[in-house]
Amino acid sequence: MSASAVFHHVRLELAREPDHPAGDPGFGYDLVVPLDGDQKLDEATWRAKADLCRVRRFRNDATESVGRLAMADDGRWFFDFAPGEADDEFGFRLADERFVPGEYLSIQAADGSPHTFRVATSSPVRTGSS
Repeated sequence: MSASAVFHHVRLELAREPDHPAGDPGFGYDLVVPLDGDQKLDEATWRAKADLCRVRRFRNDATESVGRLAMADDGRWFFDFAPGEADDEFGFRLADERFVPGEYLSIQAADGSPHTFRVATSSPVRTGSS
């Protein structure tokens, strides 16, 4: 584990887009991910503790799917909800993003449509194996 990496609970909420001009705080993701001192995904910690890196997709505040944070062979981060690739949701340049409240990032849904999310919250969590 990287010396400065800490696991965080990050909540992403849908930002403004044509079908949701005010955004939608009831649609998004809850992540448990390791962040480095710059609040970016920490790959070394993820490799050591990938089983702790969880993703929950919610809509209307109800859980739709639970999965894990994963990395493709080409280095792109994605959310993996079930075996196979049909349900994978890829982040756009997630390795470069800072997971701090107010920042925006893009996720490509399994159907190929891109959506922009706002980091609503990010707070350190204990994983039970620290």
